[in-house]
Amino acid sequence: MSAARRALLTVAAAVVVGGAAAVWFVVHQPVSQPPGCTVAGIGSSGSTFALTPDQAGNAATIAAVGQQLGMPDHAVTIALATALQESGLANLTSGDRDSAGLFQQRPSQGWGTHAQVTDPVHASTAFYDHLRTVPGWQQLSVTDAAQRVQHSGAPDAYAQWESEARAAAVALTGQTPGALTCHDLAITAPSASIATTAAAEWGTGTISGAHTVARGWALSLWLVAHAQRLGVDRVGFAGWTWTAASGAWSQGGSVADTLSFHQMSGTA
Repeated sequence: MSAARRALLTVAAAVVVGGAAAVWFVVHQPVSQPPGCTVAGIGSSGSTFALTPDQAGNAATIAAVGQQLGMPDHAVTIALATALQESGLANLTSGDRDSAGLFQQRPSQGWGTHAQVTDPVHASTAFYDHLRTVPGWQQLSVTDAAQRVQHSGAPDAYAQWESEARAAAVALTGQTPGALTCHDLAITAPSASIATTAAAEWGTGTISGAHTVARGWALSLWLVAHAQRLGVDRVGFAGWTWTAASGAWSQGGSVADTLSFHQMSGTA
């Protein structure tokens, strides 16, 4: 358990010995925190917000696919706001009528088969492909652009997620170093291959080594967001290191502009 995330449960008890006055003592017991992730807000007044590890992993996939397709940060923000509204960043197997997946896409409306719309990589790619066809989407607000793609019965609902989506997009595209962290994770042998997952989401199976600052941080936070699934217990980049044991980024333990990580033993 991360020491930084460990809470204390205080228990007070009284003991009466031989009719004498009560003797009070206090016992402090650690209380486990559930696994979770935190995204930093934008600017000094921005509030952090929490995600489950599954939500963080899905957000990281959406952001990675967007970057692979060459989409700008605004597109990633639109996609994340849409997924937050449509599914709460959960890869749902069902929904309204035949809707399913992160974006609640409908096979009957040409988004793909049920298996495809519940594949986060396919669903994210399909969303960005549809967004590209919207005239002038780059100048549209987040909620207007999302609505042009989704044709929702609640067209203004995406606006409520804009601040969270923008903060997550800034973090996951590497614009703010170390802006996502995950804590109290149970890291075991990987259930998925890093090379295979990275190839699908980033277009390359090799992610360690030298990178520009933004790409290095984007890849680093992608690894942290997927740490449980990929069995990663340490990530280092640009003089900073995240460990599953600490659940936080700290200075030291890595080489400038070089991404490194440690994966638990076992084959996915």
